[in-house]
Amino acid sequence: MKNLILPCVFLLLCPTALSSQTAEAKKPAFGITFSGYVKTDLFFDTRQTVGLREGHFLLFPENEKLDAEGKDINSKANYNILSIQTRLAGSITAPDALGAKTSGYIEAEFFGNVNPAINSFRLRHAWVKLSWPKTELLVGQWWHPMFVPECAPATVSFNTGAPFVVFSRNPQIKLTQSIGRFRIVLTFLSQVDFVSDGPDGPNAKYLRNSVLPESDIQVQYVTINAEKGTEFIIGAGINYQLLTPRLSTTVTLSPAYDTVINNLVFHHDAITSTYKSTTKSPGFAGNLYAKLKLKKVTLKAGAEYGGNNNAYTMLGGFAVKSVTDAEKGFVDYANVRSFATWAEFHTNSQKLQPGLFLAYGKNLGVGEAVTGPWYARGSNIDYAYRISPRLVFNVNKLRLAGELEYTVAAYGKTTSKGYVSDSKEIGNLRILLGVYYFY
Repeated sequence: MKNLILPCVFLLLCPTALSSQTAEAKKPAFGITFSGYVKTDLFFDTRQTVGLREGHFLLFPENEKLDAEGKDINSKANYNILSIQTRLAGSITAPDALGAKTSGYIEAEFFGNVNPAINSFRLRHAWVKLSWPKTELLVGQWWHPMFVPECAPATVSFNTGAPFVVFSRNPQIKLTQSIGRFRIVLTFLSQVDFVSDGPDGPNAKYLRNSVLPESDIQVQYVTINAEKGTEFIIGAGINYQLLTPRLSTTVTLSPAYDTVINNLVFHHDAITSTYKSTTKSPGFAGNLYAKLKLKKVTLKAGAEYGGNNNAYTMLGGFAVKSVTDAEKGFVDYANVRSFATWAEFHTNSQKLQPGLFLAYGKNLGVGEAVTGPWYARGSNIDYAYRISPRLVFNVNKLRLAGELEYTVAAYGKTTSKGYVSDSKEIGNLRILLGVYYFY
C-alpha cells in the first residue's frame, strides 16, 4: 500500500506541474541582453593631424607650420595603438505599455568625452522606444537625424567619414510615422557631447539659451525584400538650429591704468558697462542620402549642405558679421556655409568584404564681408577630399580590418567674405588595422 502512495501523489500533481510549465513557457522573456566588442586600432600617419583622442578620431591633416629655415614642422610621421573604442551595449525588453511594444537601449565605450578623459567610460546611446503598428516614438540619446545608421559609411576608421558626413549624437525626442513605404521622421534635439563653437568656446549653452530646440524633419522611402536580400532607401531632410552666442556684452569706458605718486604705484581698474544681449544666429541645413543593397554588393551615397555645420563635426560655423551698436558692443552674425558629399561601395560577403569610401567637402564662405572673430572649423580650408579603400576579414566572432585613408585639405588665406584663396593641398596617409572580437 505504501508503495502506491508516491505514484498516486505524482499523478495528482503532474497536471498542475505540466500546467505551470506551460504557463511559464508562454511568458515572454523580458530583461537585458548584452553585446558589443573589444577593439584595438593600430594606425600610422605620414604627418601630424587634426582629430580627437590622441589622433584616434581623424578629421584632416594639419596645415604647414614652417620653422626659421622654412621646414614644415608638421611634416612628421607618428603612430598609435588604442583600445578606447571597446564597446558595451545592452538591449532591453519589457511588457507592452500604452498599446505599444516597448524597448530600450544603452551603449557606452571607453572613448572619453574630452581628450584629458581618454580611456574613461562614456555614454553613446540611451533611449526608450514605444512602437505601434505605424508609429514609433523614441526618447533619449541617439544619432543626429541627419546621420542615418541604415545609410552610413561602414569605414574601419572611427570617424565614420567625418568631416564629410554628419557625425553627432544628441538627446532627442524622435517621432516616426510610416505611410506605406514612406517614413516621416520629426525630431527635436539638444546638445551634449557634440556642441557648437562660440565666444566662450565649444558649449551647449548657445543652443539651450535660444530655448527653441534644434528641429529636423526627414522623409524616407524604404523597400526591403528579405527573401532576395535586397534593400532600397532614399531620403532627404531639412534641419533648423538657432544659437544665442552671447547673453551680454561688456564695453570698456576707461581702460585700467597706473599712476606713480611719491614713488608709490596706484592702480586704477578699468571702468566698464555691461548690457544684456539677445541677438541670435539661425542656421539651416539639408541632407540627401540613398542606399541600394543587392545580393552581392551595397552602394551608398549622401550629401549635406549647411549654414553652420560646426556641431556636426564638419567644416563650417559662424562669424561676427559687424558691430551694430558700438556704444553697447552689440554685434550680428553670419554663417560660414559648407557642403559635403560622399559615396561608398562594398561587397556583402560574410567572410571577405572589400570596400571603398570616397568623399569631398567644400567651404562656401559667408558670401558677404564680415569682421570676425570666426567660430568655425576649418575656416582656412578651401576644400578637402578623402579616398579610403578597405578590406574586412571575418572569422566567426573575430574580425581583422585594414584600411588606407588618404585625406587632403587645401589650406589658404581666409578672405573677409569667408572664402579661402591661394590654397595649397596638404595630404596625409593613414594606414589602419582594426582588430575586433564580438560578443
